[in-house]
Amino acid sequence: MILRLRSLLFYLGLLVITPIFSVIAILLVPLNNVTRSRIASGWAYCTVYWLKLTCNLSVSVQGREHIPNHPSIVLCKHQSAWETIALQTIFPPQIWVMKRELLMIPFLGWAFMALAAIPIDRSAGREALKKLVANGKDRLARGLWVVIFPEGTRTAPGQRAKYHVGGAWLAAHTQSTVVPVAHNAGRYWRKNSFIKYPGTIQVVIGPPIETAGMKPDEVNQRVEAWIEAEMQSL
Repeated sequence: MILRLRSLLFYLGLLVITPIFSVIAILLVPLNNVTRSRIASGWAYCTVYWLKLTCNLSVSVQGREHIPNHPSIVLCKHQSAWETIALQTIFPPQIWVMKRELLMIPFLGWAFMALAAIPIDRSAGREALKKLVANGKDRLARGLWVVIFPEGTRTAPGQRAKYHVGGAWLAAHTQSTVVPVAHNAGRYWRKNSFIKYPGTIQVVIGPPIETAGMKPDEVNQRVEAWIEAEMQSL
């Protein structure tokens, strides 16, 4: 019962701050992308703080020294909704590659559009990859990091899903640095679960991968191998 009440309080707070920051993100459209992202990320900082206050769920990050000093591509394990929020407090100003259906969510979807998120149509095949490269190259040139979840969908702790080639394809075709990220958020903020469990989410940032001269499949395999090996100790 205590966990349910704490989780309810967390969501009530989220219902208050999300529309506010969504409107702010839309109003920031005249500003450059990095400034917009930096200001809008205040939503993520507030959410992570509120999560700790209400649900006693915090985070510990290892490997910050591996974060490059230039816009790069983050390829992250996907277990929870938590990482879609918390990565904004860990990495520099960023945008995300996401299903285009998410742009239809009231307020939050509008904010995604205002922040220049990259929508993808998974059924479009090769054409989707072309658009991903064009849009990703544009965002990187604007000084934004690009965050991609190669599994495409959330997986439960201890499970694996296919690593789709999109993120590696973007990295190889733009010769961008890739930063792999592993974490165990699914232990505390489970897929489709209302209850948030107390504890400390462990995030590990891996050594950057320079993709110049690499093929997409090679990039994808290196990322998957590092993340899944790291998951064994989380």
